[in-house]
Amino acid sequence: MKKILILGAGLVANPIVKYLLGKNFKVSVASNTPERAEVMVANHPAGQTIYWEADDEETLDTLVAGHDLTVSLLPYRFHVMVAKHCLKHRKNLVTSSYVKPEMMALDEEAKEAGIIFLNEMGLDPGIDHMSAMRIIDKIHSDEGAVLEFYSICGALPAPEAADNPFRYKFSWSPKGVVLAGNSDAHYLRHGKEVSVPTSDLFKDPFEVDFPGAGKLDVYPNRDSMAYQGIYGIPEAQTVFRGTFRYKGWCETMDVMKRLNLIAADAFDMRGMSYAGMIAHQAGLKESSGIRQQVAGYLGIPEKAYSLDALEWLGLFKTEPMGRGIDSTFEVTSDLMINKMGLGLNERDMVALQHTFLAGYSDGRKEVIRSRMLDFGTQATDTSIARTVALPAAIGAEMILSGKITAKGVHIPVIPEIYNPVLDQLEHMNIRMVEEYGLPLNENIS
Repeated sequence: MKKILILGAGLVANPIVKYLLGKNFKVSVASNTPERAEVMVANHPAGQTIYWEADDEETLDTLVAGHDLTVSLLPYRFHVMVAKHCLKHRKNLVTSSYVKPEMMALDEEAKEAGIIFLNEMGLDPGIDHMSAMRIIDKIHSDEGAVLEFYSICGALPAPEAADNPFRYKFSWSPKGVVLAGNSDAHYLRHGKEVSVPTSDLFKDPFEVDFPGAGKLDVYPNRDSMAYQGIYGIPEAQTVFRGTFRYKGWCETMDVMKRLNLIAADAFDMRGMSYAGMIAHQAGLKESSGIRQQVAGYLGIPEKAYSLDALEWLGLFKTEPMGRGIDSTFEVTSDLMINKMGLGLNERDMVALQHTFLAGYSDGRKEVIRSRMLDFGTQATDTSIARTVALPAAIGAEMILSGKITAKGVHIPVIPEIYNPVLDQLEHMNIRMVEEYGLPLNENIS
């Protein structure tokens, strides 16, 4: 019986543990939260839990050596460390995280070792890559060209659970969600490169009407330009990757950024209140009238929706925060985590949409759209957990069964990987619905 090591027992780990135990693998879950891992393993005879801290490389080395494949669900900064132990023992590795240059640098060594480091096997990145490549390869096989490409994804509360002013609740890495708001963005639009500094990230969202979810705002997601090469579409005049959010998020996040409320710079907050923190960041006077001051500073109405959201979050309170040397990012994200968790009886939702404008040698053009709308059942069986973990689980299974033979550092953009993974996901009711031959007015304008 093949043995799989899973590193981490976080919010997305449960589906992969259950899937692999159900496929006749021995599964070891190593984490610093063994009580969570034990719930996932649920006394299965082929499962075990191991207490392990991520900085314990000696134990990691022993664990990697004793298993046939490792799945790292750790934060991305640990993946290269894990990969180096996998290289040492010639063991395959699967992650759901973006490939960093340090990981890509191990490509030749992995090939020489006869192993694969399969990364970006989640939702975004993951299912987005695979479902996009299936259509791109079809367009090219039909002697067509991808003229425009839009890919937008969002992990959100289901509409009935979007009941706070942010219209958002955390179903995965909470700090990561807020931290992503500090990114720059870069994309191609009608042949022109567009660079969006982090200060402007939320200023100009556009709207997409998504059946079953309603009207959603879209803002750009980091560096879209790289996907011209990754997806093999140098002919594309538009390449845009974005993030879905309900209305209210972008407006509020823009105000938070203008007030430097998710900044990483630490300073002395001893004795400071939340209102005092805002006053410090904006050069205002701390007082019970902080909302009025903020409105004047920003040049927005005092009754603005975004200020309702900040007040609901608690950022206008005058009570001491009880913080020391800290950053506004940590303070604000902690407030958000405390007030914006997905309830045990609430559903989350994943919305993913690709839109293509394809042109063909006979002069014909068509819009192609591919959508997925997936709902969780409750906070312990979330859509984000299923859609992130199950592609990684299927990838691990396919590697150990010999169905993936590629070696080196890969992401799932080759047919050998994406076709069988997408087929297997469809059997689990995780599917993209593709529409071909749509009129040009169905394109994103």
